[in-house]
Amino acid sequence: MPKDETFLDDQAQEQTPEPGKKETPARNARAKRREAAALNRRSFLKGLGVTAAGLAVASRTNIAQAANGWNMGVVDNMTDDLLVDMYTKMLRSRWWEEMIKDAFLAGDDGLYGSYHIYIGQEAVAVGAISALREDDYIASTHRGHGHLIAKGGDLNKMSAEIFFKETGYNKAFGGSMHITDVSKGILGMNGIVGPAHLLSAGAAYGAKVRGTDQVAMAFGGDGSVQNGWFYSGLRNAALYDLPLVIVIENNGMQISMPTENTIRLRDLSKLAAGLEVPGVTVDGTDVLAVYGAAQEAVERARAGGGPTLIEAKTYRWYDHAGLAGAQEGSMGAFGLPYRSDREVRAWMQRDPIDKLRRMLVANEILDDTAADSIVDSVKAEVRESIEFARRSPVAKAEEGLKNVFAEGSVAASQYLA
Repeated sequence: MPKDETFLDDQAQEQTPEPGKKETPARNARAKRREAAALNRRSFLKGLGVTAAGLAVASRTNIAQAANGWNMGVVDNMTDDLLVDMYTKMLRSRWWEEMIKDAFLAGDDGLYGSYHIYIGQEAVAVGAISALREDDYIASTHRGHGHLIAKGGDLNKMSAEIFFKETGYNKAFGGSMHITDVSKGILGMNGIVGPAHLLSAGAAYGAKVRGTDQVAMAFGGDGSVQNGWFYSGLRNAALYDLPLVIVIENNGMQISMPTENTIRLRDLSKLAAGLEVPGVTVDGTDVLAVYGAAQEAVERARAGGGPTLIEAKTYRWYDHAGLAGAQEGSMGAFGLPYRSDREVRAWMQRDPIDKLRRMLVANEILDDTAADSIVDSVKAEVRESIEFARRSPVAKAEEGLKNVFAEGSVAASQYLA
C-alpha cells in the first residue's frame, strides 16, 4: 500500500474508539480534530495529485512544443504498411539521386545540365504526399525528383529522361527541372521559383467548382515566399476557402544566400497569420512530424476548411545545382564557399532516413535484416533503371516540337544551341 494511503488508514483507525472505552466529549472533540486533519490531508493529497497531473501535462506540452507536437502519437494511427512504404520511397529518392549523381561524375554517359539534388529533404516530400490520395494534385519545384518519387514515379522513366532517351517521362524534352507525370496529378516541376503555389491554388479552385473533395498541395523553397506567386495563391485560397496546402521547404539557403539574410521572420509559417490562415512549422527531418502536420491540413482542406501553410525546416546536403564539392561514391558536398563543412556534417547526423529506420526497428516493424533488404532492393531497382536508360533509344528530334505551333525539329537538350 502506498505510504500516503497507509497514513490515511492510520488516521481512520485512530478515530475508532477502542473496545471498552466510553465516548466522552473530549474524546469526541479529539476524533473530530483527527477527522478534520484527515480531510485536510486528503484534500492536500488530492490537490497534490491535480498539481502533479498539471505538471505532467505541462511537461508533455513542453515536449510537444520542442518537437512541434506533430510527431507525438502520430505513429499510433499509422499502419505498418504505410510506414514501410514511406521508408521505401525515401530510400528510392535518396539512392536514385545518389546513383544518378555518380553517373554524372563518372562522365561515361555524357550527362550534363542542371541537376538539383534533393538529398537530405526526403522526409518532406514523402511525409507530406503520404497524406494525400492518388487523385489529389501536387505542383513541384526545380528540385522536384523527391516529389515525383513520393507520388509514385517510375524510376525507369525518370532515369531515361535524365539520359535524354525517348522512353523518358517527357521523351527527353523535360530534363531534370521539368520531369513530371501528369497522370499522377502532378501539375509539373518548374524552373521558375514560386509558380507552384499559384498553379496549386488554381487546381484547388477547379476542385471546388467541380464539387469534388480533391486537395492540391504546392511545394516551394524558402525563397518562394518572397514573390507574388506565393501571395496570390495563398490570398485567393483564403478568400475562397480553397482546398490548398502549401509546403515551404526551408533548407536555410537561397542558392548561396542564407535565408536569414533575406527575410526577418525566423518561422516562415507566420506569414499565414496576416490572412488568418493556419500556419505551422515542423521538423523537416522527421517524416512523422511532416506527415502529422500534412494530414491535419489535408483533412481540413478536404472538409472545406480552407488552406494551410506548412513550413518544414530541412537541409540540402549538396550544392544548389550541379555537383560542386561532390565526389563519386560519397554523399554530401563539401568545400563550398557559402557554408561550412562542419554545418553540413551536423545536418547529415540528422539524416531523416536513419531516423525513420531507428523507429521502425525499435517498434519491431522491421528488423535490421529486413531494413537492409529493402535498401538492397532499392539500390538494385535504381541500377536497373539506369541500365534501362542506357539501353533505350535516343530521342527523336521531331518530337521536340510536337504539340506546339512551331514546325520542324529540335534535338533534346537542356541548353539552346
